[in-house]
Amino acid sequence: MYIIVGGGGDVGYYLTKSLLSQGHEVLLLEKGAIRYQALSEELGQSVVRGDACEARTMEEVGVSRADVVIAVTGEDDDNLVICQMAKKRFKVARTIARLNNPKNELLFQKLGIDITVSPTRSILSLIEAELPGSSFVTLMRLRRAGLGIIEVRVPPDSPIVGKTLNAIKLPRSGNIALIIRDNEYIVPTAETKIFANDEVYALVNREGEEALRDALGATR
Repeated sequence: MYIIVGGGGDVGYYLTKSLLSQGHEVLLLEKGAIRYQALSEELGQSVVRGDACEARTMEEVGVSRADVVIAVTGEDDDNLVICQMAKKRFKVARTIARLNNPKNELLFQKLGIDITVSPTRSILSLIEAELPGSSFVTLMRLRRAGLGIIEVRVPPDSPIVGKTLNAIKLPRSGNIALIIRDNEYIVPTAETKIFANDEVYALVNREGEEALRDALGATR
């Protein structure tokens, strides 16, 4: 199966590694020069520097013969463009898009995206699950894909209390997807402030858990 992945962040990187290990032909597109260089040192010819939003780039990497196109950039607009172009212009049979904002899910479905994946919605499903066994199985599947879900309660004496997320030096290896405050679910943005006793849920890779806990001033 030939799979094109748009977006060379942590999600795209670990997804590409996992798919390659399963024997698929995978091509990862990353437009940033520095990030591309880091990825190419490990992934070799499986990564190409280019913008997956551009039709010419997609044509050059053979999108017309792709079985699946997966868009996992940090911008929902870009993910929508990538998948729509693959579906409508190049007739790719299957498109999958990462949703950074779960509010966009209905729009993506209406515009013909086959599958949407929302880290925030996944975490909410885990929280709301009535059977602990179900949560355990889902977490283990994420671990095997190189990702995990952690919950961190921000202590009152944390140095980040009162600061917005864009003012905090968070590690790239951790993606805060949900904050629970006084039983309210908050989908964070760059301007969201962190308060004492916030319950923070994040997707992290294997190396990122301790770095994220340190950044939030929390311990196990």
